[in-house]
Amino acid sequence: MSAHQESAGRGGSPAPRDVKDEQLDRFRAAPRSDALTTDQGVRVDDTDNALRAGARGPTLLEDFHNREKLTHFDHERIPERVVHARGAGAYGYFETYDSLADHTCADFLSEAGRRTPVFVRFSTVQGPRGSADTVRDVRGFATKFYTREGNYDLVGNNIPVFFIQDAIKFPDFVHAVKMEPHNEMPTGASAHDTFWDFCSLQPESTHMLMWLMSDRAIPRSFRMMQGFGVHTFRFVTAEGRGTFVKFHWKPLLGVHSQVWDEAQITAGRDPDFHRRDLWEAIEAGAYPEWELGVQLVPEKDEFSFDFDLLDATKIIPEELVPVRPVGRMVLNRNPHNFFAETEQVAFHTANVVPGIDFSNDPLLQGRNFSYLDTQLIRLGGPNFSQLPVNRPVADVHHNHRDGFGQQVIHPGTNYFPNSLGGGCPAHAGAGGGRGVFRHYAEKVDGDKIRMRSESFQDHYSQAAMFWNSMSDWEQRHIVEAFRFELGKVNSVQVRERMTGNLAHVNGDLAALVAEGIGVPAPQPADGISTASSPALSQENLRGTQGIRTRKVAVLAADGTDAGQVEAVRERLTAKGAIVEVLAARDGTVQAAGNGNGTLSVDRALPTMASVLYDAVLVPDGKEAVTTLAADPAAVRFVEETYRHGKPVAALGEGTRVLTEANLPEALVLGESAPDYGILTGNGTASPADLADALAAALELHRFPHRPGLLG
Repeated sequence: MSAHQESAGRGGSPAPRDVKDEQLDRFRAAPRSDALTTDQGVRVDDTDNALRAGARGPTLLEDFHNREKLTHFDHERIPERVVHARGAGAYGYFETYDSLADHTCADFLSEAGRRTPVFVRFSTVQGPRGSADTVRDVRGFATKFYTREGNYDLVGNNIPVFFIQDAIKFPDFVHAVKMEPHNEMPTGASAHDTFWDFCSLQPESTHMLMWLMSDRAIPRSFRMMQGFGVHTFRFVTAEGRGTFVKFHWKPLLGVHSQVWDEAQITAGRDPDFHRRDLWEAIEAGAYPEWELGVQLVPEKDEFSFDFDLLDATKIIPEELVPVRPVGRMVLNRNPHNFFAETEQVAFHTANVVPGIDFSNDPLLQGRNFSYLDTQLIRLGGPNFSQLPVNRPVADVHHNHRDGFGQQVIHPGTNYFPNSLGGGCPAHAGAGGGRGVFRHYAEKVDGDKIRMRSESFQDHYSQAAMFWNSMSDWEQRHIVEAFRFELGKVNSVQVRERMTGNLAHVNGDLAALVAEGIGVPAPQPADGISTASSPALSQENLRGTQGIRTRKVAVLAADGTDAGQVEAVRERLTAKGAIVEVLAARDGTVQAAGNGNGTLSVDRALPTMASVLYDAVLVPDGKEAVTTLAADPAAVRFVEETYRHGKPVAALGEGTRVLTEANLPEALVLGESAPDYGILTGNGTASPADLADALAAALELHRFPHRPGLLG
């Protein structure tokens, strides 16, 4: 952890208030005990029965309360986002480490220690609002900075590249990845013909597909995934000097994912897994944190790479341009109302502030049009910036008037220039002061043509670099993902064409995928890149906060050694983990090793699942172990935890449950067991020693070389 970082508070204490929170107070409706009224303030005597002619007679049209109530209900829903429809959000702050005034005049980056309120929305891309959180998909990571100079939106994803190079292809891409039009299936998934038909014909998507088929597309939580600005932007100084910049969010908890089988089970057990995880962590005071980093490229080096900085299907490898940490973000406050805040928040890539400007990236240029356009229909007109969550904390002065949803009573003139209104609002640049947005001065010259630069034509070298950078288990998961997705494609020609594209990435990858989907293996292409970037592998992204917020399930029954449970809980909780006791029923179980006392049960085992935890512990206690070993739910819990590569621990006779779950006997009691995340201490470990071993295993997240692991 850098000297700039500090641990967030725990225990659920209220988050410090900031200027955005104080602004929102004006719009919050506090619960009151006053009488029910209509929209016009008229008190209502009965909201359970419509006005009718006689007890069994017809309902009367004059019942204005009935009509008003039904009208509001009929119009409660607004169009959901075409993409990124399913999301979750939270408030917090961004704190700058050191001044970046040598690169940008952006006020919120100009002073060490400056705190700026933020709202962040995480989302999936393909599925509608009702789809599951843990589908294989890109995740949105959009941050609204409420700066003193206006709102700045960093609208990114958890993957640093995209499927297409030019925004004119975005409708085609979305139409292809969305549910197929003839049957509206599959929901929240890309494993179907139209998506892979598009990608097989669009080689520029290959790099993005490598990321999508990796575990990055099934994150463990929003709190454990990276975020990227995707595009190359510009920092601009007060003197007008530009520097190219790419943005990176790095979670302090590390970058961790689910495995595919685990993600599918989670979707059934808790389709709200990610949004629940974020909400509960913030409510508990375990505030998630990310570090913002930037890659800075002087304009003189624009053409120094073997790829084009304007190409959104490319990254700048960190080995070429290191990521410079510039600040941290802490999310410490949940919204009060999902619709009013998370659903109505409106992001826009063109919401920039002085000191941040665009590059000529053709995908970014199109997004700068599209985001504003879509808010007009989704939020009902041009005044969506007046919604509380979207309001800047900076003062707003303009001549925009009227329209749907206008919430301001404007006096005086509504044009410029004027004399009757004192010439106000006047041009901000007239006095030449700070905080005025001035577009970066760039000479532009060229013929009007529909074509892409030759520098955009390399579609495979960075896809190959991504593959070369993966560990063996990450490569295995990528192969399995391609096999699953393409195995759902009915068209043989699409399967063959896609494996032909993969032959330009890696011959073995293409052959393994082809074998799994029943098509001939293509010939490997010539000149495949051998470059790699260690920064891309999750093996090297374990984070700096240890086991903070990791969840450990303790399986219990009558006769469980309560002293062991409490000793393990105390030691793991001190390290930031969450330990929960699960039993066949809620309430308590009779305890052993603790007199004739009881052990409190946190959750009923039938309501939970192994995929909702990061590890499992089976304590000692002969009677309890006998009960658990005979309980299919408990045995399945242990078996799934093992298959998904997560730590499995047992004390004393608890090892019997591991054996009943068909864990390899050599691992249950073998000397090499800790290397595979099986922690028993040969059945003789003390609770303290086992807790320490379990904490060390949790830091590794998963043991991907375990025999019998399911990807």
